[in-house]
Amino acid sequence: MAKTFKILFFLGLFGALCAIGITYAVYYTVKDRIPTVAELKDIELRIPLRIYTADNQLIGEFGEQRRTPINYSEIPQGLEQAILAAEDTNFYHHPGVDILGLGRAVMQLITTGQKQGGGSTITMQVARNYFLSFEQTYIRKFTEIFIALKMERELSKHEILELYVNKIYLGNRAYGFEAAAQVYYGKNLNELDLAQLAMIAGLPKAPSRFNPVVNPSRALIRRNWILQRMLSLGMIDKYAYQTAVEAPITAKNHGIMPDIEAGYIAEMVRSELYSTFGDDLYSTGMTVYTTINAGRQKAANAAVFDGVLNYDMRHGYRGSIETRIDLIDAPLEEQEKALQDIDGLKDWQTALVISTQETTADVRLANGKRATLSWDAVKWARPYLSEDSQGPSPTTVSDVLVPGDIVRLRPDNNLEWLLAQKPEVQTALISLNSKDGAIQALVGGFNFYENKFNRITQSKRQPGSNFKPFIYASALDRGYTAASIINDAPVVFNDTNLASAWRPTNDGGKFYGPTRLRQALYRSQNIVSVRLLDELGVRPTLDFLRRFGFDPNELPHNLSLSLGSANLSPLQIATGFAVFSNGGYQVQPYLINTVIDRNNQTLFQANPITVCLTCTLLEKTTDGEPQMGLFDTPKGIRSLPVAPQVLDPEVNYIVYDMMRDVIKYGTGRRARVLQRDDIAGKTGTTNDGRDAWFSGFNGNLVTSVWSGFDNSSPLGRGEWGGSVSLPPWIDYMRDALKDTTPDFVPKPSSLVTVRIDPKTGERALPGQSNAIFEIFRKDHVPPQRDLNLPSLNNNSGNESQEEKQENNALENLF
Repeated sequence: MAKTFKILFFLGLFGALCAIGITYAVYYTVKDRIPTVAELKDIELRIPLRIYTADNQLIGEFGEQRRTPINYSEIPQGLEQAILAAEDTNFYHHPGVDILGLGRAVMQLITTGQKQGGGSTITMQVARNYFLSFEQTYIRKFTEIFIALKMERELSKHEILELYVNKIYLGNRAYGFEAAAQVYYGKNLNELDLAQLAMIAGLPKAPSRFNPVVNPSRALIRRNWILQRMLSLGMIDKYAYQTAVEAPITAKNHGIMPDIEAGYIAEMVRSELYSTFGDDLYSTGMTVYTTINAGRQKAANAAVFDGVLNYDMRHGYRGSIETRIDLIDAPLEEQEKALQDIDGLKDWQTALVISTQETTADVRLANGKRATLSWDAVKWARPYLSEDSQGPSPTTVSDVLVPGDIVRLRPDNNLEWLLAQKPEVQTALISLNSKDGAIQALVGGFNFYENKFNRITQSKRQPGSNFKPFIYASALDRGYTAASIINDAPVVFNDTNLASAWRPTNDGGKFYGPTRLRQALYRSQNIVSVRLLDELGVRPTLDFLRRFGFDPNELPHNLSLSLGSANLSPLQIATGFAVFSNGGYQVQPYLINTVIDRNNQTLFQANPITVCLTCTLLEKTTDGEPQMGLFDTPKGIRSLPVAPQVLDPEVNYIVYDMMRDVIKYGTGRRARVLQRDDIAGKTGTTNDGRDAWFSGFNGNLVTSVWSGFDNSSPLGRGEWGGSVSLPPWIDYMRDALKDTTPDFVPKPSSLVTVRIDPKTGERALPGQSNAIFEIFRKDHVPPQRDLNLPSLNNNSGNESQEEKQENNALENLF
């Protein structure tokens, strides 16, 4: 007996020494993979880039890992209990390794010959997620154990659980439970009920197999097992258990939903920052605050959306996506799949026409539901023939739809669904604070997710008459006045910079004869603009246009410049109009206001060039940099560079006042619906109606809208800047200026108002009945005409009647 005991003792001792030796050998092999204390204490989560509006509304997120870190104190008790019940009941009592669990795993390996799951504590899972790969090897398992033991010595249980809650992968690109709550339920973690907490607590074991969106039946079994465990462990009572297990599955794939739809803006920010930060941009937890105003961005989205669809409906219905008669009697699953395979737009539905009656159509929606389209939902759909013509108006639903048609529907305020089609035309809108260039709203096209081409910054199109105010400003700066006369009559130019003789014409082919500049601008008369540039000279005018931020090298060096033949982006046009809006100062548009890191440290703060009207000027710099000034901002007194004055304020105001008449009497008359006397603007339409523009402003906000086809096809007969781009501008400005007082461009006190003869532009005679008022710079007031000379106006008695006819004609036209 003693001999046997002695043998067993030495065998045990030998075994223990071997175990120690093996353990040391393994430790020596993996010791370089064990993190230091400093690395354990300095664990950084991979957090995506998040982009917000100026008023803290989420615009977008970039990064493969959706993550929102939380502190231990923010973990709901129900979630902590569910995690412990599902993953590691003994978490608060073991040293990082569960010996019994590992023993069970070893026995499974011995009895089955295969590696089975189990045995991993929460601490070991954290170690694996932070410091190791997911390879299934014995070396990795030993390394995991050593790291877990070290973590338990260096970190508290609460710190370890916090790392687990923030790190673990839970499917659908969600890392951490806060991100999972947003992805699966569209809520914050603290808003979930017990059933929902138990559901996401079951995901770490197998995020795909127990995904409640992809595999709801398996997820339900896993959830209820966790709830049963919580009940048996005394974590919840029977009532809470019964309520939770009876709860239906409510999980959906919410993703990370932005508060504001602004894909073009988010991509602009991402692209600009990537050039500085590279791939670190997507994982280091940067937060960007833009200059975007959330309310104005929503208004811009709606204005562009409605403007595009209204144009599209005016030009007729291009027909169904396809016709599938075989689907009418097909099983529901087959119908749904066919409809869901077709790309859709947000909130729209793809639908299959099941049957038609005289005034209704029965359809199957892509979500499986049935719906009825009324006559009001389809009666707009005249057949599209070309951009210039449509077929006859339909008289029954069958004139538009036939069974088997697959069509698009969009929600409507008055009808449940409205027949729709994906538009081909594009509209883009840019709105700036003219005092510092801060971009308030930006829409680069109809649908960012279908076409990411940003027409505000990447597209350069001809602005047409939208460019004329810059030519007129050059004329006024050179001594012309709003009353200067230019003869609007046929003319031929043999410009050496043009390929052949050029005979410019006005829209409609009408000529007005001698015309004041003010009239010519609000009527948008081409001949006057061309003659004016010819008198000014192309080269001096090109140099003058630098003041508005235009590069002369990008502009045509011939008389076509007067008609807006340059290729310019909407952002460049809006920047130029900002000079008129702010009183004659040049600012630079900017989008990114602040960039902060994960520790709330500022990485970048915008320092925009700002118009100084009431600021305190500092000493001028001597190195060519802009002069600085102290500005009173919402965040306190800041030192900012002062915007240079590039246009005489008197000239600036007169151009502004002339553009107010564009809205009062001219091609922008539709904007009178806003009932604001402070707004001014200019339409623009290029040859064959390929580009339609409206740019307008008051004393603080400037907005430009462009519309057209990406392939430069004509917009069609009767489509102009005033019919295509002005309506979205009106819709946007109605919201943007809502509840704001009139904000006029400042009028210099040095300007004088004089009565003139509307026919000649000369000073009016005493008692002249048809005299009108005009604004002049003091040194440019027309001299009083010598009463002894014959009148140049032989038709003064009829002028007022002509003016009335002119205004009536314009009113009928627009």
